[in-house]
Amino acid sequence: MPIIDMFTLKPVGEFGSKAWGDACAEASIKILEAANLSSSITWAFSEDYTHPPARLMHGGRKKAGYYILIRDGKVTAGDDIPDDVLEIPGFHVRTPWARICNQSGALYGREGQQRRTADQKVLDAAITEHVGRDNPFGHIINSEGEASHFLDTVAPWPKEVGSALGEGGEEGNGLHNIAATLQTDSPEFVDLPITAMRVPLFSEMTDQQKADFVKLCGIEV
Repeated sequence: MPIIDMFTLKPVGEFGSKAWGDACAEASIKILEAANLSSSITWAFSEDYTHPPARLMHGGRKKAGYYILIRDGKVTAGDDIPDDVLEIPGFHVRTPWARICNQSGALYGREGQQRRTADQKVLDAAITEHVGRDNPFGHIINSEGEASHFLDTVAPWPKEVGSALGEGGEEGNGLHNIAATLQTDSPEFVDLPITAMRVPLFSEMTDQQKADFVKLCGIEV
């Protein structure tokens, strides 16, 4: 049975906000501590959302995002991304806030994940074509020479961790759906055309919406 009761959750803040990051971290700790992880596990998770709106960075925040760190089976998590977390192999993402903000509020299981991924590829391709150059989002060039939103300190999800954080995902639970439920809508997306998975439809935006969205992603044209 999943550790988090979805019916007890309510939106606490925008994607990438401190309130949202703290709530995601708190849920992660609760789930993983209940899993009694093996002391052999040292692994980390981080998501760093670049070019966030200024309103999300009040109070001297340096980064929009949150992390989970498992060191010798012990779990810590929180808002922001300490440098030492990025030194631990795991799942590390760095990408523009606007690129994934709205769709991160969608609830889904495996099929929905596939639909979101397909919609995201369409968005990325449309922006690349519009800007007229490769890697418009400024993603890192990884060790294989390819642009990627994943950092090079990659390591597979430990089975115990993946099972705990994904438990109940097909029924609306799991870490992503918890994070989505905690997320409030951001005003930049209210009038934008979107897919069923909440991914912005760049091809259906007006010229002004396209210009605004590209700028919101931190892309210079």
